Amino acid sequence: MSRTLPLARASRSGLGDAVRAAVAGVVHPALDRPLGELGLVGDVTARGGRVAVTVRTLVREASPADPLRGLVELAALGVDGVRDVEVRTSTLEETGRASLAGRLRAGNRRPGALGSSARVYAVASGKGGVGKSSVTANLAVALARSGQRVGVLDADVWGYSVPQLFGVREQPVAVKGVMLPVQTHGVRLMSIGFFVDEEQPVVWRGPMLQKALEQFLDDVCWGELDVLLVDLPPGTGDVPLTVLELLPDAAMLVVTTPQRAAEQVAARVGRMALDARMPVAGVVENMTGGGFGSGGGDRLAETLGAPVLGRVPLDEALCRAGDDGVPLLLSEPDAPAARALAGVAAALPVVRRSLVGRSLPLFVG
Repeated sequence: MSRTLPLARASRSGLGDAVRAAVAGVVHPALDRPLGELGLVGDVTARGGRVAVTVRTLVREASPADPLRGLVELAALGVDGVRDVEVRTSTLEETGRASLAGRLRAGNRRPGALGSSARVYAVASGKGGVGKSSVTANLAVALARSGQRVGVLDADVWGYSVPQLFGVREQPVAVKGVMLPVQTHGVRLMSIGFFVDEEQPVVWRGPMLQKALEQFLDDVCWGELDVLLVDLPPGTGDVPLTVLELLPDAAMLVVTTPQRAAEQVAARVGRMALDARMPVAGVVENMTGGGFGSGGGDRLAETLGAPVLGRVPLDEALCRAGDDGVPLLLSEPDAPAARALAGVAAALPVVRRSLVGRSLPLFVG
């Protein structure tokens, strides 16, 4: 393996200490914090240029393909005098998990909160069946492929589809009440679908919905994000209203079809956002050219005073990708719908909510 990192100088007797220092600086890909700060560096032994490094993990069996292994190996090989590296793993013990949970809670903050640089987009539609979740999933992949740190919160509690769209069924790792988002294709995911059986209905009323969304925002260690996409349920019910309250710096992205009926109900969602002083970042017209009428995206954009960010053609490949559990941007990146969705991701504006009418924190010097 070529050495691409700056070499850390070490005498033969101090080789283990130098490797430990190098590995301690590796940023955990799921937690966005250095391993040393998280207390996840275990034993380090060095003998004649051969080094063994133990990394403490949160799961009993870490995958050989875990990206953390590669990062640790590369860091160790960057130390002068190291010729060979063996990366071992050990499960974090109970006291270590409690300590880690405390560190994570201390450094965790809600995406889009004061001081956070994350841009938050609430993806909404007036009614179901317009492809809102497919748009969300593919926008997330497109943004991640551009080098951004992206999260998707599946707030469509009754009709969750993010696990299916990304082909993921595993439960998130939990550390003493702190949850880690599931990661795939460079995107961090959280959905109620990770906690229930696929065919189990979620029968919750307003207070339970609000509590679940609060937990997904505050008890999930999202790490440092550039973009959080929130996939809302269709309409103007409890969940969209709760998101307006919990994420005051979010901007709305409205998905519709060319059909007049879809445009008219989507306009109600957009007006709800504007009435709550949530800006509308733009409109995405999905299923363009598919016999669903014409002009819905343009009429909706004019009503809401927002731009049309893109028109996604009706594409069988997009439906097939959803069934297969692989976003179209990955399975068929040259498909017409994939190119259109990549264009929407590139056109997403940076929108900040006005401070007019907002409660601001009071700082006392």
